[in-house]
Amino acid sequence: MSESRAGRGLAAGLGAFIIWGLFPLYLKPLHAVGTLEVIAHRVTWSCVFIFIWMLLRGELRQVRATLANPALLWRLCLSAGLITVNWVVYVYAVANGHVVETSLGYFINPLLNVVLGLVFLRERLNPAQWISVGLASVAVLYMSVISGNPPWISLTLAAAFGLYGFVRKVIPVAALPGLAVETFLLLPVAAGYLLWLEMTGVGALGHSGGVVDAMLVAAGPITAVPLFLFAYGARLIPYSAMGLIQYLAPSLQLALGLAVFGETLERSRAVGLTLIWVGLAIYTADGIWRSRPKRRSALAA
Repeated sequence: MSESRAGRGLAAGLGAFIIWGLFPLYLKPLHAVGTLEVIAHRVTWSCVFIFIWMLLRGELRQVRATLANPALLWRLCLSAGLITVNWVVYVYAVANGHVVETSLGYFINPLLNVVLGLVFLRERLNPAQWISVGLASVAVLYMSVISGNPPWISLTLAAAFGLYGFVRKVIPVAALPGLAVETFLLLPVAAGYLLWLEMTGVGALGHSGGVVDAMLVAAGPITAVPLFLFAYGARLIPYSAMGLIQYLAPSLQLALGLAVFGETLERSRAVGLTLIWVGLAIYTADGIWRSRPKRRSALAA
């Protein structure tokens, strides 16, 4: 891999996770807008933004080719459904003061990716990875027992985004056309819901002030750009590097939840997070260590 490609991939990955990490700052002012309405705007304006982007780049033929391929289409239907679940739970959580719990979900996600590789791709776990997954499992079990119920927001976010990334990984379609088709598939439901809200007089767009209107329309690029950067970067840099910078987003979310939004870190979550951080540290160190021989071989070649 050339140094310039690796640099572009790293920059794309950092950009994606910084945007996702700061995303609560965008969503919090929209707390008065219903969760489903925010999601409908994200889908609608993302679709508009992406198609204009691809039109300017002369790449709409890739979308047509993807739509004409039934094998790709049903898989993208699945990925579209998974990312919608992730969006709905995330927007609900931020609007209702659960930013810290969302960060926990994205701390769990990298370890869930390891499990998905084990179950679906028949990958083998080395001892360090087994320890990492075991610590995360103990952490979730501990928090469930102490609090009396599972951290469903964290687990749902981790599962939905982990499965979304897995599905997109195995679909042979480029980042931008795949994202365009996903939003296009969701558009009829999203636009129909917004139209129904407008007809019943309860829609936010055009009735909540210029700032809210601008933020709802801006949902398009704010949603599409980091998803594109994530998919683009994942193709250019090693998995261990992407896994390492992936922790940037939940770290920023956790800091925002505690320092900006005044949330508290309960003892059970603090213990659980500590166990997960230890597991992540072991997993990351193992990934970096094992990638060293590959990098040396690539440089020698």
